[in-house]
Amino acid sequence: MTKFILNLYIITLCASLAGCDSNSNTSPKDEEQSPFELEVFDAVAINKTNNTKVFMHYMPWFETKESSSNNQWGYHWTMQNKNPEIIDANGQREIASHYYPLIGPYHSGDEDVIENHLLLMKYAGIDGILIDWYGTYDLNDYKILKENSEQLIAKLDYVGLEYAIVYEDRFLPNIVDAQLAPTIVSAAKKDMTYMQNNYFNNANYIRIDNKPLLLNFGPITLSSSDQWTDVFSSLSPKPTFLTLWHESSEAGNNAQGEYSWVYKDNTHLADFYTNNLPNLQVGIGSAYPGFNDFYEEGGTSTVIGWEINHNNGATLDETLAMAKSANLDYLQLITWNDFGEGTMFEPTKEFGYSYIEKVKTFAGVQNTGNAFSNISKLYNLRKEYSNNASIQKKLDQAFYYFVSLQSDKAITLLETL
Repeated sequence: MTKFILNLYIITLCASLAGCDSNSNTSPKDEEQSPFELEVFDAVAINKTNNTKVFMHYMPWFETKESSSNNQWGYHWTMQNKNPEIIDANGQREIASHYYPLIGPYHSGDEDVIENHLLLMKYAGIDGILIDWYGTYDLNDYKILKENSEQLIAKLDYVGLEYAIVYEDRFLPNIVDAQLAPTIVSAAKKDMTYMQNNYFNNANYIRIDNKPLLLNFGPITLSSSDQWTDVFSSLSPKPTFLTLWHESSEAGNNAQGEYSWVYKDNTHLADFYTNNLPNLQVGIGSAYPGFNDFYEEGGTSTVIGWEINHNNGATLDETLAMAKSANLDYLQLITWNDFGEGTMFEPTKEFGYSYIEKVKTFAGVQNTGNAFSNISKLYNLRKEYSNNASIQKKLDQAFYYFVSLQSDKAITLLETL
C-alpha cells in the first residue's frame, strides 16, 4: 500500500468513527451548524378575569459602582453608612434595606434588569408602570433617573405594557437655587413640555378620558391652583391630573382626582375608599405588602416613626381584598422596588415570588403557567453568558417567546442552555 493510499485510508476511517486517537495527525471536522435564526414576535396581552387596571409604581433610581459617573454605588443602595462592596458569607452585599433583591442590587438602566422586571410584571397581570420622575434638569441624580426611565420606556412596548409619569414637584426649588430656571413654575413648564413632546403621544402611554394620565407626588411646592394652571397652559390636551390623596384642592380644577398611598395602617386606606373615592372623577386605589423603612439604620436624617408589618403576606392580602371590595377601576401597587422603605413587590430573598403570585391571583391571570422562576433563569443566563453573542441571540428568542405568551417554548429553549 502506498503512503498516499495509507493516508487516505486513515482520513476516511477517522471521518466514519467518533474520532482518532491523540497521536493521529488528522482530526474530524465538526459538522457545521446552520446559523440560529431569530423569530421576532409581537407582544400578546395577558388574559385576565379581573377588569381592574393594575399599575405598578416604579423607582428608576438605583446605581452600581459600574454604572455611576463617580465609580461609587448609588445612594439608594448605600444611604449614609452601607457599603455594597462588603459581601457576607451568603454572598449578599451590604445594602441599605431590610430586604434583598433576588437578582442582587442592580443598576436601573441595565437592559437585563429591565427585561427581568417587565417580564415578571407582565406575567403577574400588571397592565402598566407609573414611573417616579424627577424632571429634565441636569442636577444631582435627576438626569440619570431620566435616562434610566427612558431605558425602561424603550422596552415597554416590546413587552406590551403601558406607562405614565409620577411627577415629583418637591425638587423644583433645587432647580431655582441652582439658577437653572428663574421660578419653580417655569421649571415645571419645561418639564411638562418635555413630557408632551416625548411621552404623552406614545401609543402605550396611559390615557384616561382620552387624555394622558399624569400623577403628582404631592403637590409639595406647587401648592396653588393658579400655579398649576400656568404649568399646564402650554399643554394640549391637558392631562388627566391626579394628586396624592387629600391634596387635590391645591391644584383646584386642574386636578381630576386623587390616588391613595401607604400610611401608618390600613384604616387610612379604608377611609379613602369610603369618603374620598365616591367624590372623585378619577380615583386610583392602592395595595402594598407593608412598610419597613431603613432610613434611621442607614444613618439619614429622615425619621418616619411608623411601620406596617408585612405579616408574612397578610398585609398584602388585606389591601388587595380591600381593593376588590372597592370595585376599583384603577389600582396602584406600592411599590415595585422601593427597598429603602420596604414596600417592594419585586422578588426578594425573604419573600421569593409570593407577592407577585398574589397579584397574579388578584388579576385573575389565565393560562400562563408558572413562568416566574424561568424568567429569573433568563436573567441569570444573560449575565452568565454576557460575552457570548450566539447564546445572547438565543436568549433574545426566549424573550420573544415570553412576550408572545409562548412560555413553554421559552422554557424549553432555556433548558438547552
